[in-house]
Amino acid sequence: MVAKLTDVAKLAGVSPTTVSRVINKKGYLSEKTIKKVTDAMRELGYKPNNLARGLQGKSAKLVGLIFPTISNIFYAELIEHLEKELFNRGYKAIVCNSQHDSAKEREYLEMLTANQVDGIISGSHNLGIKDYDRVSAPIIAFDRNLSPSTPIVSSDNYGGGVLAAQTLQKAGCKQPIMITGNDDSNSPTGLRQTGFSSIFPQADIYHISSDFSPVRKEMEIRNILQTSHADGIFISGDLTAMLVWNIAQSLGLSVPQDLKLIGYDGTYFIETHYPQLTTIKQPLADIAILMVDLLILKIEGVALEQHYSLPISLLAGRSV
Repeated sequence: MVAKLTDVAKLAGVSPTTVSRVINKKGYLSEKTIKKVTDAMRELGYKPNNLARGLQGKSAKLVGLIFPTISNIFYAELIEHLEKELFNRGYKAIVCNSQHDSAKEREYLEMLTANQVDGIISGSHNLGIKDYDRVSAPIIAFDRNLSPSTPIVSSDNYGGGVLAAQTLQKAGCKQPIMITGNDDSNSPTGLRQTGFSSIFPQADIYHISSDFSPVRKEMEIRNILQTSHADGIFISGDLTAMLVWNIAQSLGLSVPQDLKLIGYDGTYFIETHYPQLTTIKQPLADIAILMVDLLILKIEGVALEQHYSLPISLLAGRSV
């Protein structure tokens, strides 16, 4: 049976009003009274209804996190950093997995708005979604142009593309290519391709949709490796880079002797379990801290710039 506020009051030997005042930190209360109430709440497992408090005009201290997938290790690690930073700042996180589905993302937005969250951090891949402009809660975007009024935080995508190309260039690559996901030319992530092409303007760019099944993705990569005659590849994502490596080996290609590979993300998972991959490292912890800082500033009504970019670095492995 779920404990009620009146149950807490009875166990603590105080009035329900006193329990409410303790929960809302309203008015003067002795330390003894506060301790009796908090001890009773702990013993009964009572949790204040933050959403109901939000409807009463008080901050619910809730932030919605909308990301395209939580199975991708990059987003999983970013969400972990965000949740930790939000918790340290007194906020709880509601994680919403949109799965690249605009209808599902729209429903999550409506749910978060109905529950009066204090703010939203979104890494949605559904570009140009108009619903964001109708949300009253402050929003910070990660690596996506959600709307003209939504500040964006990202790593230096252009610099990352340049660094990847220069790394392949210094390694002696003459026929490099790039493999990326959906055509993100209207997104900050599209700048990775722009940066790469600024060093290798004649290099072919291959797009492999994130909507492809694993089998289709493998078929596409295998065909690229068999027909492109590339001696180096910049892959805009470490998990795909590892897949490229595995397929290359199955075709009898040696990395880095026959084919040099460089990825993008540099998560803790890759750094720990696949240190052999050379990759462009995004500062995930710093990105999370900045997004939470900016969201809280926006909640407080502070005007923000449109785009914030954090520096990348090269995580050297044995694939180049």
